[in-house]
Amino acid sequence: MGGEKDVNALLRGMQPVLHTDRFVFATTPHPPTDIDAMAWIREDEGITVVATQKEADRAGLIYDFVAARITLQVHSSLDAVGLTAVVAATLADAGISCNVVAGYYHDHVFVRAEDGSRAQRLLLALSAATG
Repeated sequence: MGGEKDVNALLRGMQPVLHTDRFVFATTPHPPTDIDAMAWIREDEGITVVATQKEADRAGLIYDFVAARITLQVHSSLDAVGLTAVVAATLADAGISCNVVAGYYHDHVFVRAEDGSRAQRLLLALSAATG
C-alpha cells in the first residue's frame, strides 16, 4: 500500500497523463469555502489554492500562472528518492519549469499551459528510455 520506491521502476511505470483542464495557483488570506480545490497549501503569507482555472474563475480568485497538469500514474512511495529530481531535471534541460505536488498515490507535475504537450512527450520518452 505504501507505493514503489525504486526510481527505475518508478520511471518505467510513470505513464504521464496530461489532463485537459487548465490549473492555476491562487493565493488568498483565508480558504474559500465554496471552491472545489485540488490542493490547499497553508503558508505563513496565506493560503495557496490549486484548482482548475474554471473553478478559480467561478470563485473570483486572482492568479497569474496557468498550468497544464500531468499526473504520473505510478503509485510512488512518499519516501521514494529520485523520481521528482529526475523529472524536474529532464524538464529543466528542455527549458520547462515545473511544480510538483505529491499526493498519497501519485505525483502531479504542473508546467506552463503552453508546455503541457511537450512536457508529456519528454516524460514519455524518459519512461521508455528507462525500460
